[in-house]
Amino acid sequence: VQLQASGGGLVQAGGSLRLSCAASGRTFSDYAMGWFRQAPGKEREFVAAISRNGISLDYATSVKGRFTISSISRDNAKDTVYLQMNSMKPEDTAVYYCGAARTSSRGDVYYSATRYGYWGQGTLVTVSS
Repeated sequence: VQLQASGGGLVQAGGSLRLSCAASGRTFSDYAMGWFRQAPGKEREFVAAISRNGISLDYATSVKGRFTISSISRDNAKDTVYLQMNSMKPEDTAVYYCGAARTSSRGDVYYSATRYGYWGQGTLVTVSS
């Protein structure tokens, strides 16, 4: 599956951005999806994940309370996963990557980057103070 992330940009602290990740090439609904981010000099870290059926969701502790329960969503008809980011902070500045994890489980989410076999190219998010 090929993934194309978009929606990054420059936003002021407290602002919002919506990232999109469009998939192609394979059956999108066969994949659990996740968003990760990597700041300069740091390792890639988990941000949010959603199951194949879109029912199971989870978020990193660092974004809980700022991202709503529906911040990560997917539209299997459009082969796209979204990440709505609110109340953004300068520490959210990073390159954001979407990942796809092929799985037979409709309801599981995955937290480790090693579980994701496919990645988008990343989209840069910069939050100014």
